[in-house]
Amino acid sequence: MPARPELVRPDNDAIAAAMSRTLTALALVILALGDGEHTISLVAARTDDTFVRGQAELSAGTDPVRLTVLDEDDYAALRTLLVFALEGSTVRSAVLVATTAAEARPRACAWTVRGGWLHPMDTADLQEALTPCPGGPAVHREAYRAPLLPQITDTDEESPRG
Repeated sequence: MPARPELVRPDNDAIAAAMSRTLTALALVILALGDGEHTISLVAARTDDTFVRGQAELSAGTDPVRLTVLDEDDYAALRTLLVFALEGSTVRSAVLVATTAAEARPRACAWTVRGGWLHPMDTADLQEALTPCPGGPAVHREAYRAPLLPQITDTDEESPRG
């Protein structure tokens, strides 16, 4: 008997639907963050009692319109983790944190994954999570409420997690 529960691979239709939601969600997150240098991190607790983490750094601008990803492999890994988080069958919980470089100190907001979509995380919970451990090196970040991301539904998709 295995020490951990086994991960069951979701079906291809569920993965495709989650990929579509992921691409929409990331576009909405980037638009909501606006111009600047951003770090997007995702931490997920899987159903096999392990944790996975992904992080990507990007720069966005509107005049002219541009999106630059520092490392394509990091961004692809983050995107893949978000697909499985939004699909939900192999992930118990997940949080997406966006940190924006700012003059006085960085600002951060976060979304939790529920029902196959990103929902703004409670600011007090985020501030507690961002508080550095005593004696440890860490960047102090100002927490703010993440913008509500409109959920764009795909009429062809019938998701049990929706």
